[in-house]
Amino acid sequence: MASNTQHTSANDDLVGRFMTFYIGDALYGIELLYVKEIVSLQQTTVVPSLPHYILGIMNLRGKVVPLIDVRLKLNQPERPYDDKTCVIITLIEDMQVGLIVDSVAEVFSSSDTKKIQPPDPASLGENYINAIMHMEDKVILCLDCDKFFADDLHF
Repeated sequence: MASNTQHTSANDDLVGRFMTFYIGDALYGIELLYVKEIVSLQQTTVVPSLPHYILGIMNLRGKVVPLIDVRLKLNQPERPYDDKTCVIITLIEDMQVGLIVDSVAEVFSSSDTKKIQPPDPASLGENYINAIMHMEDKVILCLDCDKFFADDLHF
């Protein structure tokens, strides 16, 4: 029972905290509850017949991890990977999924920001943003992980 309480306590510490990353000049946030670790982009194996934004799979310490290029999933132009490109390993529904991002920025607490409601999702078509936060001179687009991964959890 104590280990379960510790696990819940650890998750409670992550509520309201976000990791930010860049796609181009846009700053995005993902709840730390979903983030397991950050790794460099490694050798990938292409898997045929997957959506264009799924780069393939990689072996991460003996586990097969599918890789989603966030830039491509968000319909942004493709660009070459560089030394700042990294993979955010997320845990969603007991499955590890790697998110390829241009670069990782920082971790912040939502209490340090002003929350702004995003525009009406119907006017934006496919929308993976559930909140917009303003912190100092930065605007952070927060990903709705449930919507972002909804079509891809059948790997």
